[in-house]
Amino acid sequence: MLQQASIELRDLKLATKIGTYGPDDVIPDHHLLDLTLWIDSKLVLIPQDGMEFVFDYDPLIEEIDRIAADGHYETQERLMTLIIKACAQYQAIQTLEIGLRKGPVRRGTGSLGVKIAIDRSNLISMR
Repeated sequence: MLQQASIELRDLKLATKIGTYGPDDVIPDHHLLDLTLWIDSKLVLIPQDGMEFVFDYDPLIEEIDRIAADGHYETQERLMTLIIKACAQYQAIQTLEIGLRKGPVRRGTGSLGVKIAIDRSNLISMR
């Protein structure tokens, strides 16, 4: 039986510009990324200490930072799509869940976000 483990990234503040706003609109001051990467448990239950035995997520986080800062996005969904495509390039990632939210939404409060889960077959088709 295949066992899965997850790597969880929470509340990563992205340096990005998303949306088009009018003079009376509330402009979000932050966009936060949540990302759960499901991987084979062999990359967590390791025989000895060493980076060669685990999934090195640092290059992926660097790529996410680059994508986020790459330009202006009209929608959170487009930025999420590009992040998902970046994740798909890593064979170790079997499935993933991603959420991106912005805030504030009204009167200095609230957050509004989009979430999606991508299964193995969809990740494979993106590769």
